[in-house]
Amino acid sequence: MDVVLIGLPGSGKSAVGRRLAARHDAAFIDLDEAVEREAGIRIPDIFADEGEAGFRTRERAAIAALGEPDAAPDLRRVIAPGGGAVVDPRNRWLLYRGRVPVWLDGRPEILAQRLRRSPNIRPLIAGRDPIRTLRDLTAARGRFYAAATRVAGMAEVGSVVDAVDRAVSETAAAGRSAGTTLLRADTEIGRVVIGEGIAGSAVAAELVRLGATRAIVITEPGAWGAMGAVIEAGLRAAGLPLELLLLPQGEEAKSLAVVETATRELARRHAERGEPLVAVGGGALGDTAGFIAATYLRGVPFIQVPTTLVAQIDSSIGGKTGVDLPEGKNLVGAFHQPAAIVIDIALLRTLPERERRAALGEAAKMAALGDERLFELLEARGAAIASGDPAADADGSVAELVERCAWAKVEVVSADERESAIRVSLNLGHSLGHAFEAAGGYRDLRHGEAVAYGLRAACRIGVAIRVTPPQRAARVERLLDKLGLGMGLLPYALEAVLEPLGTDKKHRAGRLRWVLPTDGGHVVRDDIPEGLVREVASGLLNPPAAGGPA
Repeated sequence: MDVVLIGLPGSGKSAVGRRLAARHDAAFIDLDEAVEREAGIRIPDIFADEGEAGFRTRERAAIAALGEPDAAPDLRRVIAPGGGAVVDPRNRWLLYRGRVPVWLDGRPEILAQRLRRSPNIRPLIAGRDPIRTLRDLTAARGRFYAAATRVAGMAEVGSVVDAVDRAVSETAAAGRSAGTTLLRADTEIGRVVIGEGIAGSAVAAELVRLGATRAIVITEPGAWGAMGAVIEAGLRAAGLPLELLLLPQGEEAKSLAVVETATRELARRHAERGEPLVAVGGGALGDTAGFIAATYLRGVPFIQVPTTLVAQIDSSIGGKTGVDLPEGKNLVGAFHQPAAIVIDIALLRTLPERERRAALGEAAKMAALGDERLFELLEARGAAIASGDPAADADGSVAELVERCAWAKVEVVSADERESAIRVSLNLGHSLGHAFEAAGGYRDLRHGEAVAYGLRAACRIGVAIRVTPPQRAARVERLLDKLGLGMGLLPYALEAVLEPLGTDKKHRAGRLRWVLPTDGGHVVRDDIPEGLVREVASGLLNPPAAGGPA
């Protein structure tokens, strides 16, 4: 087996790693030293000559050169990457999967004292206030470190080695049933856990943390048929009995009648205010189950377990819950943040291609809002992700996509939970997108497909009023072409599309707020001429001829 020691500069990765390796007659690999050997110069000189970006490129190559994890049951390699290596999602994918990651945690004040005595120069800390810098690094990297097993690293080296040894033995004894956690963060909008093969163990762990004595799972037949066995096994291992509430599939779940039936069933089963509900399913299921949690007994805790790509990167995050009315989508709802969101990318492997591809409409929206790395990822690997190419899963592209989109939304929602300011940016592509969905009766288009059409419309409106640079709009539309989204004309009458705009939730003082892309950001405008909206919408439509088939 391989052990990976992670932590801030000064946390003792090299000292602990060498002793641990010697104790087990294992190899010790210091990745910073590997980078220096390959480059032929010291790390401070790499930073001076190539900048941090150049160093990170060399670091990624050194991690890739490790090859596959050693599958032997005894400890064979101890690997110590630099403190910032695990910030890159691909690095974490390579380092954590199949290995035992251990976080050597330490207080910044003590680590700063160690660094002052160290002969090694840390480029990210040199010339700065070390305590403040280490605090900033803790805040920025904590969610990546917390995915590993935490060991207090402030004791004498021998004691820390003993503690790491015990942690490794316990993890090895647990086997691979717990999967691989890639990110864990306690945020203002609940705990977020991302990983591979973690659904059963992570849901059980969160229920235990919340004091549950049973698992009340709200799901739908398709999701439970595909994922239920995995989650049920985790609950069984934790000694939690399962109670299942099945809702209709898809948008059929999003009605007040379904909510009434479900809440009456919760009352029949004597569900109490402190008992958490577990929502297992896609976006529609999560919206409805979240609304049930928000309203039953005036609010109970719940855990989101999104099983579709669009739910993992978008709808499960942010606390928006709701159901539809005949007059429009999500017109009845509440803000109710989940206690935890458990995102398991392994659940995506059985998704139909259309579901994967449609979800990339939301990802393209996030890229258009200014995430350049996400934009590049979609341009390079988006088509492979959409088609379900196993290589896109194996190389960490899917994991990176999910993490980048999900965390970007966490940051926006944490800053503006009730959509009073910057959260409105997430509605890019949604005004006409929701209108296209409504025109199709919420049956013809997947949500992400409709958003892709809406994103094309937003780009064209933005170019027309000169807030979106033409080259930016062209890049977004080329990406949508590459993803196979928003292609062709929709068979709806113009008035059927424009009517839902009148009930769009983004109105303020009677005026619809449009989110439009800029060169790396967005603007919000409420002065878009109706004629321009009609013109752009018409350019995406090909309604049936009068008297012809609908």
